[in-house]
Amino acid sequence: MGKIILTGDRPTGRLHVGHYVGSLRRRVELQNSGEYSDIYIMIADSQALTDNADNPEKVRQNILEVALDYLSAGLDPEKSTIFIQSMVPELYEMTAYFMDIVTVSRLQRNPTVKSEIQMRNFEASIPVGFFTYPISQAADITAFKANVVPAGEDQMPMVEQTREIVHKFNTVYNTDTLVMPDILLPSNDACRRLPGTDGKAKMSKSLGNCIYLSDTEEDVKKKVMSMYTDPNHLKVSDPGQVEGNTVFTYLDAFCKDEYFAEFWPDYKNLDEVKEHYKRGGLGDVKVKKFLNRVLEEELRPIRERRKRWEQDIPAVYEILKSGSEKAERVAAQTLKEMRAAMKINYFDDAALIAEQSEKYNGQ
Repeated sequence: MGKIILTGDRPTGRLHVGHYVGSLRRRVELQNSGEYSDIYIMIADSQALTDNADNPEKVRQNILEVALDYLSAGLDPEKSTIFIQSMVPELYEMTAYFMDIVTVSRLQRNPTVKSEIQMRNFEASIPVGFFTYPISQAADITAFKANVVPAGEDQMPMVEQTREIVHKFNTVYNTDTLVMPDILLPSNDACRRLPGTDGKAKMSKSLGNCIYLSDTEEDVKKKVMSMYTDPNHLKVSDPGQVEGNTVFTYLDAFCKDEYFAEFWPDYKNLDEVKEHYKRGGLGDVKVKKFLNRVLEEELRPIRERRKRWEQDIPAVYEILKSGSEKAERVAAQTLKEMRAAMKINYFDDAALIAEQSEKYNGQ
């Protein structure tokens, strides 16, 4: 079996530059590398409903937004299968079987689940679907026999739990049906957890600290120029702090050496800029202007592709429909193998029928 990828996003809003450097950009590189036999990219609407059950319209509308962001970022439906989670019902049956081999205490120990529960103030009343979404995620991964899961470091506990489920299922049912996945982390440390423009640890729509892939050139410039920097860098002559400075974190994630020759020939690379900033004599405005040029260079082709796709929305839905149909066929085959391993494929088990026929006919 070749290398197979499964990854995806919850459709709770437009995707931002954190999604892009953390996963989207890497997905495009992997898609075009020729190293993977199949790439499945899921719009996880069912998972989004676990904490948006009272607002399904939000999820419904954002399915298209996420699909447009995928296509504009460079994902190619000829190379990657883009599908909607709820259109693959086999995933829910697999989730139900996995629930039988995972304990409540194990779910409670999952650090990602614990932090998400706190963030959403679910401590007093946790929706069951939200509490068990690591099990659902395991079904998503194993349904396609994915052995590579590109994700951020915050998803490491989720992939580890999937590995435990794979081991337990294969051991209990004496099978090799399910494939053990490995996480593929971003290679650039700055890309693993890009902060919000206000310096807070996470980008959040509710905090208003995101730069979206679909933002206009004017919007991006406004957000960059208001970015959090070093609060003690009050004058240009003051020495500046690079660590924890949001502007430099974004430059670490996006900047390429060739951008200096084009946009800032005073420097050869980012290290030179950092050294100047740390010793003093370099103002925040100049650094922000350079970052804005860099982001515009990165986001312009994405913005242009999105405009083209926006002119043919039916084609986008056709891509999602076709991808979901393929995903269902693949998941159905894995489920069939699982049911056989669990010995609950009653109508397909000719040996069982023959054995019981002999048993009762011989009475």
